[in-house]
Amino acid sequence: MAEMDTSSGGGHKKGPGVKKPKKQSTRVDLTPMVDLGFLLITFFVFTTTMSQATAMNMNEPKDDPNNQLKVKNSGVLTLLLGKSDQVYYYMGELTDPTKQFKSSNFKDIRQVILDKKKATPIGDLMYIIKSDKEATFKNAIDVLDEMSINDVPPGHYAEVEMSDTEAQLIKATEQANGIK
Repeated sequence: MAEMDTSSGGGHKKGPGVKKPKKQSTRVDLTPMVDLGFLLITFFVFTTTMSQATAMNMNEPKDDPNNQLKVKNSGVLTLLLGKSDQVYYYMGELTDPTKQFKSSNFKDIRQVILDKKKATPIGDLMYIIKSDKEATFKNAIDVLDEMSINDVPPGHYAEVEMSDTEAQLIKATEQANGIK
């Protein structure tokens, strides 16, 4: 608590044998303030709710050979995820890698997805997503987010294992572009 010393001794005496009283300053004891601060911190820590984890629902089709979606090669866009946030893609079946195989990043891939969606009837549209061994989990989630943002219906995109040819194409392209 605050203390104040007001003992001045009665009156003001002047003379040769009288000493001047020392001027005392007020002193505030901050110990209770520290206690109050810790009590408030403890209260807020115990009464707050932690953020809930959010998850994206992913509809995975069952392996039913009678109920497979038939799409044309012209309606397929294959997205290959590489390292350093690189995305590679090609349309249809990969027959001529020098002309079909293209490189992009996550800023520009949205436009590629939208262009394919506009140019292809919805019944023939299919996105195939393949991840390289060097790709991160964040990249896979980013591509799935792009599918959700661009309103690609469930069942029109799938995650598939990458072939050896595609992995070699990614490695050669990354070496040629100096991506490490």
